[in-house]
Amino acid sequence: MHRRLALVTGASAGIGAALARSLAARGYDLALTARRQERLDALADELRLRFGAASLVIPEDLADPAAPARLLAAVEVAGRDIDVLVNNAGYGLPGVFVETGWQEQADFLQVMLHAPTELTHRLLPGMTERRFGRILNVASLAGLLPGARGHTLYAATKAYLIRFSQSLHLETTGSGVQVSALCPGFTWSEFHDVNGTRETTRKSTPDWLWMGADEVAEAGLEALEANRPVCVPGAPNKTIAALARLMPEDWALALMESQGGRFRKT
Repeated sequence: MHRRLALVTGASAGIGAALARSLAARGYDLALTARRQERLDALADELRLRFGAASLVIPEDLADPAAPARLLAAVEVAGRDIDVLVNNAGYGLPGVFVETGWQEQADFLQVMLHAPTELTHRLLPGMTERRFGRILNVASLAGLLPGARGHTLYAATKAYLIRFSQSLHLETTGSGVQVSALCPGFTWSEFHDVNGTRETTRKSTPDWLWMGADEVAEAGLEALEANRPVCVPGAPNKTIAALARLMPEDWALALMESQGGRFRKT
């Protein structure tokens, strides 16, 4: 039986791995990419044993500008078309802008902005021609809130992904391609371990604000199949997003200034 193929970036852990499992459960084969091959190999074995899904394991570091082209070339060599693109790879870069090196910021922009945009641009024509495609951009609740001190480009790149997804959603109407942005809030994953903020964030935020990676992944894929342009999973996150829209901008910015230190490393 022919199975469609889903490409998941940042698939080695957290929301990315959860999305891969949810896609495999829905009958997709997977193309898995991240930097850590051993994690990808273990996930590929799990997906095969649990769901009968075949996986292409393609280790890549999306901070390399040549990585998107190499990644898609590897899929082409395998003789497969990508039907679902999940732009999930990402991380947080702690510190204020002036105190971080430009190469760090350039790598961050490559992973968070350029790579997902390029992958989408390269894959969208084939999806349109085949009259079937799904694109899920994993953004963040931070992209719907005012900017805060520290992690300077994180919210900015996530806001870009949201607006990018909304525009693509409109442009692909009637084409068989569906586009959504997933905007999770605090999620149990390795994200806060990598950027060194887990202890600070965990102590300063109540348990009811946190969601599991599996439930975030399910919410995102359900929104994608329902062709909703933006998905904010969880009632608390929906409430925060709604309040941010209603609150005067200077009030919201002042609130972020007073509270941002609780969950951002500056």
